[in-house]
Amino acid sequence: MNRDVILTCAVTGSGDSHLKHPNVPSTPQQIADAAIAAAKAGAAVAHIHVREADGTPSRRLELYEETVDLIRQSGTDVIINLTTGMGGDYVEHPDDPTVFGPGSDMVSPAERVKHIEKIKPEICTLDCGSFNYKATTYLSTYAMLQESARRISATGVLVEIEAFELGHIWQAKELIKEGLLSEKTIFQLCMGIPYGAEATVDNLVAMRNALPQGANWGAFGIGREQYPMLAQAIIAGGNARVGLEDNIYISKGEFATNEQLVEKAVRLIRDLGANVLSPAEARKKLGILK
Repeated sequence: MNRDVILTCAVTGSGDSHLKHPNVPSTPQQIADAAIAAAKAGAAVAHIHVREADGTPSRRLELYEETVDLIRQSGTDVIINLTTGMGGDYVEHPDDPTVFGPGSDMVSPAERVKHIEKIKPEICTLDCGSFNYKATTYLSTYAMLQESARRISATGVLVEIEAFELGHIWQAKELIKEGLLSEKTIFQLCMGIPYGAEATVDNLVAMRNALPQGANWGAFGIGREQYPMLAQAIIAGGNARVGLEDNIYISKGEFATNEQLVEKAVRLIRDLGANVLSPAEARKKLGILK
């Protein structure tokens, strides 16, 4: 069991939750405010996507810059973790599978990580692939991962691997073996995202057992599996994540705020007999020099 837990709050995500929840953070100010509130509630890390004002997922550099500037200027001590997962969505054209269909968003590795090179957060994700995601496919070939890893490593930003199924851990270990990623690389096990690994104890343990020896890792579940997987991850030796990216309800039929989700997670972690680490303590555990 992990007695010293790093708690991440994924404050907005890139899904269609803004169509289901009336208050999903969308503007830079809203996203920054959500990250600050989550930190004050006990999250050491804020995982951040950006959106247009209408809630549409975005990857515009200026939105990342404004959001991060607002958090930094607030003086709030929270570890900023930016996504690089945007720009890999392939939607099959109904008449020709060799053509990108409506809703596709495919860009190069350089485009996917340019905000990391500019902003230099303490952590950024590297989303492994490829895998089928609902009616779309998330494309992240090994060559794409190699190029992204090269570029991110050159910035000194610590990588958090997003592993959606068992083979993604194998990919990441190869990147470490090739020297493209640091041995300090973090692993986030993403459970219950269709159609990666289902959110089951057996799958979590199998993925944990495949990790590099001594790796810092965490896991999360989506929807109703958010808190069951939080508990399973901690008992299995990992860290935890909650947030509106993964689950929009605090109880059945009641919309949540990020702050509420973090507060509930903190209570559960402490009820399990574990400590919730501060940002400074989390940096020490992860080997981040501020």
